[in-house]
Amino acid sequence: MDNLELLIQQLQAIAQSGKHYGKDVFDIERYNQLEEVAKKLTGKLTGANPEQLNVFFDSDNGYVTPKVDVRAVTFNSEGKILLVNEKRGNTWSIPGGWADIGYSIGEIAVKETHEEAGIHVTPKRLIAVRDMHKHDYAQKNLSYIYKNIIECVPDNNKLTDVDNSETDAAEYFTLDEALKLNLSLSRNLPEDLKMAFECHNSTVWETVFD
Repeated sequence: MDNLELLIQQLQAIAQSGKHYGKDVFDIERYNQLEEVAKKLTGKLTGANPEQLNVFFDSDNGYVTPKVDVRAVTFNSEGKILLVNEKRGNTWSIPGGWADIGYSIGEIAVKETHEEAGIHVTPKRLIAVRDMHKHDYAQKNLSYIYKNIIECVPDNNKLTDVDNSETDAAEYFTLDEALKLNLSLSRNLPEDLKMAFECHNSTVWETVFD
């Protein structure tokens, strides 16, 4: 059974698409009413204030599609995975973030790894495309999200000191070490780390998708 958050997202998507493509004035009025219902339900579910709700509901126009998150999995020569420490929450995650307009998935993987871990990488292969709502990620965003996990190769194994607006440390870990960390479960699950190691240790890999 669909959860309440997903049902509200679907309501909002129907309302937004209807407002964009609708031609009949009475239909558009009903889509506006539907959006107000979705907005009120979202406020009750999340505790968001009116200003926050307006930002979310007005942030996109036209036909509603999922947002794209990119995670760049990098291993060093010892077979350890690169993780960064998130300042907010003091949790560890695979480097990554939202896909920006004007950048390909591979370019986002390179950009985010450099910004968060201070190293340059080269994208190698697509490990998985995950529908966040079909897995046990801690949902901190009202949007519907596809998570793209990319394996990358580092230009070198040397890490420099990291301190930017989002992360303050970058380190390589074995799988056992990584699974003992306080992970950012909205960004990566233990099963993502296990899958990353499995892919890295495989000569041939078939992309996993929902």
